Amino acid sequence: MNNIPLSISGEIQESLKNYYDYFINIIPRIALGIFIIIVGILIAQLITNFYRNKFLKQANDALMARFLAQAIKTILIIITIMLALEAAGLSNIATGVLTAAGGAAIVLGFAFQDIGKNFLAGIILAFNRPFNVNDTIMIGDIFGKVKALNFRYTHLKTSDGRDIYIPNSDVLTKPVENYTADGLYRNEFIVGIGYEDDIEAAKKLILEIINANEDIVHGEPDHENFVVETELAASTVNLKVFFWVNTLDYRVASRILRGLVIKKVKEALSDAGFNLPADITELKLYGNEEDIPLRVRKDPRDMLPPSKD
Repeated sequence: MNNIPLSISGEIQESLKNYYDYFINIIPRIALGIFIIIVGILIAQLITNFYRNKFLKQANDALMARFLAQAIKTILIIITIMLALEAAGLSNIATGVLTAAGGAAIVLGFAFQDIGKNFLAGIILAFNRPFNVNDTIMIGDIFGKVKALNFRYTHLKTSDGRDIYIPNSDVLTKPVENYTADGLYRNEFIVGIGYEDDIEAAKKLILEIINANEDIVHGEPDHENFVVETELAASTVNLKVFFWVNTLDYRVASRILRGLVIKKVKEALSDAGFNLPADITELKLYGNEEDIPLRVRKDPRDMLPPSKD
């Protein structure tokens, strides 16, 4: 009976000795595997940096170039890890890792459906999307300039300085309005003149201002600038002004230039003697209310006696 514990103890010692010898023998291979991982990651980083420096700046599609840079780096790192496991004599572990990763991907796919949807949507958007970097777009009710496309989200910069990260699944499924896709955008505003004013003369004057502005697009057959009567309001005849601008810088084209045109139109109409009346306010007095005393004073300059000269 006393021989049994001694036998078990001897087997344990023998097993530990075998594992120790095996570990000592594979230490050089493990060191080689670690070396391969370090060198592989450095090479992947160098290749990615070279790609970014040489091709990213010259790429017509910057979003696609950045997406491919991320994909190239990830693929190179995965290949490096598999080679390192093979060099370390852990090919069985590599096979097990791939098998486990496949099973984990299925489990995680159900657990993190939103992340999976955004990732797949990012891949689709990398190859087929309705916008490019620095385009001004609207997704849902979010308006801004495209700064980056990543695997899970699209980065927009709003005009008031906010950074908004929209999940790619929303970008793929919601309507996307692109204000700068073809480089042209139509601005518009309304100006009201008096009923006694000459409508055609006012329209001609406004068009002269638009045609004299070099920042407004001219001579495009499908992008005509024009003025049209749009409404007979309570105290004004409203004219709607349409003009096309280049949207290389959307903020300047849609905000600053529009304001300058409105200012020039207002000043030109006033100088030409057109009335720009405000809305009329009607006051009503009912039977149980007292009269409102109202007195209209003349301009004091009109009350001065005429000059004897």
